[in-house]
Amino acid sequence: MCLGVPGKVIEIYETEGLKMGKIDFGGVVREACLAYVPEIEVGEYTVIHVGFAISQLSEEEALETLEILRQLVDIEEEIGPDPEIASPVLQNADRSAKPSEARLSS
Repeated sequence: MCLGVPGKVIEIYETEGLKMGKIDFGGVVREACLAYVPEIEVGEYTVIHVGFAISQLSEEEALETLEILRQLVDIEEEIGPDPEIASPVLQNADRSAKPSEARLSS
């Protein structure tokens, strides 16, 4: 599953011919490529997926999406992760070993 997260553009600059920016995700700032949203300006919101801005959105849309993501995190903290979608590392643990000897696969 892939996830794009909205963030606010706080700085725009060019690196090696690419439009780049610093994106604020509610206090966490990361660098992202802005080449796919050439019209974006400082103060506007964009959806970032694996380091690339893939679309521009309004502040209202961004804040609504961030609130939904916060609620999802809160729900998982409250009820725990869904065992059906548990970590692939845990799902691939060595099943042939005795339970006390089980090792995580790498």
